[in-house]
Amino acid sequence: MSTLEIKDLHASVETESGPREILQGVTLTVKAGETHAVMGPNGSGKSTLAYVIAGHPKYTVTSGSITLDGNDVLDMSVDERARAGLFLAMQYPVEVPGVSVSNFLRTSVTAVRGEAPKLRLWVKEMKAAMEALSIDPSFAERSVNEGFSGGEKKRHEILQLELLKPKIAVLDETDSGLDVDALKIVAEGVNRFQADGTTGTLLITHYTRILRYIHPQFVHVFFDGRIVESGGPELATQLEDEGYERFIKAASPA
Repeated sequence: MSTLEIKDLHASVETESGPREILQGVTLTVKAGETHAVMGPNGSGKSTLAYVIAGHPKYTVTSGSITLDGNDVLDMSVDERARAGLFLAMQYPVEVPGVSVSNFLRTSVTAVRGEAPKLRLWVKEMKAAMEALSIDPSFAERSVNEGFSGGEKKRHEILQLELLKPKIAVLDETDSGLDVDALKIVAEGVNRFQADGTTGTLLITHYTRILRYIHPQFVHVFFDGRIVESGGPELATQLEDEGYERFIKAASPA
């Protein structure tokens, strides 16, 4: 049963005027079988948290720690983090011209599993995952994210999630740019990933609409680079009714 543990995490980004601290002491534990929703207004540092967990070189961790099952994540390269069981679904997935979805997925699965899946079994596995996400079979031969709609990009992210089967999934604004039908399909994919209780999910969003389909046990309000309030599902309902203003005022210096 896996555990992602973040303790007093501080991280900065280089700007023209020098380093700027974005994360200002984040402490959070995500265990297998748990879904945590991190919610906050734009610019609060939510996506930075996701990228720091994944190892984006743009950000420098200045103090604190991240461990996965007791292993120091900050000592791992980006690919080592992925092989260890961390997965990031990006808010804005990048295009990879010339690399087909099928080849990309099989190469990724091979890297994580340590051996290439047998081709016949792989085709069957990939087709089943694509069908569950209402993805047309021809999608497999398209270049990764090239010319994809917003919904196609997000479904491709969840397709990766279902095939790679990571220990901990970090989903950064997975609901961004989705219509209602696509949102339901993506949410169903996340729920299938979580169904056996052996994996954990950190869902980053500033909208409550995805929480109608994915039901977190824990909700955290994120502002100014840190968690300012934590609670259960009722906290998401409160945010939908009242917005972030009360939490922002409480967290802001007098």
